Amino acid sequence: MDEIYIQKVLDGDVQAFRYFLKEYKDMAYTLAISVVKDEFVAQEVVQDAFLKAFGNLQHFNKQSTFRTWFYRIVINESLKRLKRLRNEKIIYGHEDEEAAIDNSMLLNMQKEEQLKMINTALDQLDPRESLALRLFYLEEQNTKTVSELMGVSVANIKVLLFRARKSMLQVCNELIKRSKR
Repeated sequence: MDEIYIQKVLDGDVQAFRYFLKEYKDMAYTLAISVVKDEFVAQEVVQDAFLKAFGNLQHFNKQSTFRTWFYRIVINESLKRLKRLRNEKIIYGHEDEEAAIDNSMLLNMQKEEQLKMINTALDQLDPRESLALRLFYLEEQNTKTVSELMGVSVANIKVLLFRARKSMLQVCNELIKRSKR
């Protein structure tokens, strides 16, 4: 289906791009927020990614899927924005505030509460580790797709996932310790 709309856009039907907005905006936002960790910035990243995809659609290589190509753009834009934000924080001296966790909720967790804890832990990981875990476990992508999306080899993804799982375990243990204090 993507191929049909790609051709329509390339043939000058600008309205056909709405298909891509409808089809991919939610996942693009999920990817962006997992990296930049700010809703407003994530929305800007998604807009920039769609503009970049639209502007470069003629360069789309049909050997991969549009989804993979576009999500790669979202990830690259997210990482660029994160780097820019970090540089601005160094220049202007802003500090991130850590998210507070309600200790009483952690004691009697239900599924929703566990998901909140997982997301909190993911937010505390290195952005690349968090992204790899989200793509592999939450979005249920295989290592080959994750490697394509992140622009590294499958072997590197396996190593990254291994390290990310270790980091995730440490962060979760720390969150649990904090909840017992």
